Amino acid sequence: MTELLSPVGNMECLMAAINGGCDAVYLAGKNFGARSFAGNFSNDELVTAINICHLYGVKVYVTINTIIYDSEVERLIKYVDFLHKINVDALIMQDIGMIDLIRKTFPNIEIHASTQANIHNLEGVKFCEQLGIKRVVLARETPIELIKNIKDNTNIELEIFIHGALCMSYSGECLMSALIGNRSGNRGTCAQCCRQEYSLEVNNKIVEKNKFLLSLKDLKTLENIGKLIDMGINSLKIEGRMKRPEYVFLVTSLYRKAIDNYKKYKETRITNEDIINLKKVFNREFTKGFIFNEENDKIINTYRPNHLGIEIGKVIQINKNKLKIKLKDELNINDGIRIIGNNDSGCIITTMFKNNKRIDKATKGDIVDIPFKDKVSINSSVLKTTDYNQLKEIEKNIKINKRIKIKARCILKLNSKIKLIINDGENSVELESDYIVNKAQNSETTLERIKEQLSKLGQTVYEYDNLEILKDDNIFVPINILNELRRKTLLKLDELRLYKIPYKKECYYLVVPNFNKEENSNILVNTYEEYLKFKDKYNIIYIDDEKEFSKIKDKKCILKIPRINEKLKEYEAPILVSDLGSVYKYKNVDTDFSLNVTNSYSVALLHSLGVNKITLSHELTYSQIEKLVKSYKERYNAHPNLEVITNDNIEAMVCKYNMLRRYKVDTGYLIDRFSNKYKIKIKNNLMHIYDYKRTNKIDNYYKIGINNIRKNI
Repeated sequence: MTELLSPVGNMECLMAAINGGCDAVYLAGKNFGARSFAGNFSNDELVTAINICHLYGVKVYVTINTIIYDSEVERLIKYVDFLHKINVDALIMQDIGMIDLIRKTFPNIEIHASTQANIHNLEGVKFCEQLGIKRVVLARETPIELIKNIKDNTNIELEIFIHGALCMSYSGECLMSALIGNRSGNRGTCAQCCRQEYSLEVNNKIVEKNKFLLSLKDLKTLENIGKLIDMGINSLKIEGRMKRPEYVFLVTSLYRKAIDNYKKYKETRITNEDIINLKKVFNREFTKGFIFNEENDKIINTYRPNHLGIEIGKVIQINKNKLKIKLKDELNINDGIRIIGNNDSGCIITTMFKNNKRIDKATKGDIVDIPFKDKVSINSSVLKTTDYNQLKEIEKNIKINKRIKIKARCILKLNSKIKLIINDGENSVELESDYIVNKAQNSETTLERIKEQLSKLGQTVYEYDNLEILKDDNIFVPINILNELRRKTLLKLDELRLYKIPYKKECYYLVVPNFNKEENSNILVNTYEEYLKFKDKYNIIYIDDEKEFSKIKDKKCILKIPRINEKLKEYEAPILVSDLGSVYKYKNVDTDFSLNVTNSYSVALLHSLGVNKITLSHELTYSQIEKLVKSYKERYNAHPNLEVITNDNIEAMVCKYNMLRRYKVDTGYLIDRFSNKYKIKIKNNLMHIYDYKRTNKIDNYYKIGINNIRKNI
């Protein structure tokens, strides 16, 4: 089965997803979710949501896809305990330490590795499989060929994003928001820096000015969904937990249509009208994405970072506070429009005129006048960003609750108990009444009357696909007996659909090595010349260039391999790795900051797997690091081998999109509205963006148990 997985930010969106035809939803509680600004669900709402979904045959996955600090672990365990008891189907998680902790503490809970875990190669998937994870949400940058190779070579379930917003950076690898505004994407509070205006400097010259240079188009795979179905991808995921119910319903229903049609006809049968409706509800323009190898310049939209709707006309005349617009599509009262020119301006259409007559509706080719106070220009494009009639139609469809089809047979035999059998395709319930069917003394209970009573399904989620009644002639049955039997049978069916996942809680345990307490001063360099300059001043020297490393024969040198490796090479030397696939494949490794290690459980897991030295996340404060070390020592009775980067121009993003390709250069600068300059480097065909300021931490980390302090050149 190919699962359609829909985003849910509140209870309205939940019903929209169910009625749109999803097989599963993903949502968050009030904490630990990577979309803190979505409505999200209280604990009481989670209970209700899971029960509603399970009645409808829809699974519920709760996101706990943020990095976790040691001070939060106790609260997290209580939260997961609660989720387990209310029958959550799975948890979507990023933090590897918490994944290991939850797997061992609650062995019956299914865990999915979030896209924030940055799993982008076969070895990364095998790492997750080794950890007991049931499903991996692959990085959105993973190409279709690699996805197929992973699917063919692993037993783990795969989940792929098929629609919605794309992040510029690999998910889980972006520090831009945390560095600029102290709002961490890895903690669910991303400020969406990639949707802001920037300028681009190349060779000391501004080549792009005040454009949305980091804003990607929205992913749309409707036309290509069959390729993923044929590959056996387990779950197809729609992005959008911060979107409104109408969006959730429309996108879910269109992908439901495409999936069902492809399975039946080997074609999606998606129409041009479907695509227009999709654009109306939300789009930043569409791309088939990295997954289907979209060309570099076709994946970006530097024009606008927000909803573009559809173009419906042009401004042809301006007269004081009125605009004359020539339409190339329909416009109605209550529609929302945006006029694009030197400045964006928008309004809701409350008054519209044609030939000086007030109208409620205009069509293609019409010239209309609307009141408009903001300053715009002749020939400005007019976009419809809200289609009132579309939204009203969707609202109507959302309220038509999905029904579960059931088959029923009622047997009424003289001198026997009434028997009612109901089947939903998976579950079967058979109940008998206490009442014995009698021969009618006056008027018999007719077939029509029996059918009428059994058909009163009321507020249940069911409707009959078939209702068969087998009865003897000339019998009498009290109506209340039929009603009670119907009610009890349906309640029993509810109980079966509201399945229980066996609750099980065990003790967490992990064996880790004990490292000596040391005080090492380390450095990351890029060239052989830098190595020569610093080789006598530092205990460990990392080299961020394989060719330069090959010139060096020095036991204290360690090669830093790239952060993103769709195919992992063979290395004999000790290496500094940045992804989980490398941890799985190689021996004799240290791990870099990009593994987002923020708690003692992650440290313990990596050490238990043979990692020598672990670089902590840039997102930890001094006091949090102190807490981490203390917790580790108390829990494992051992000393960890940790490293902190104290001096660095921090790498804020790593991106598959290459902004500099058209200029045929490998370096440049991104400039924000405050004139801060972020260096861009192209390495291994990936774009790396660095913070504009250099960090220089002066705290005494050796004092709190850190073995290694590192400076990055």
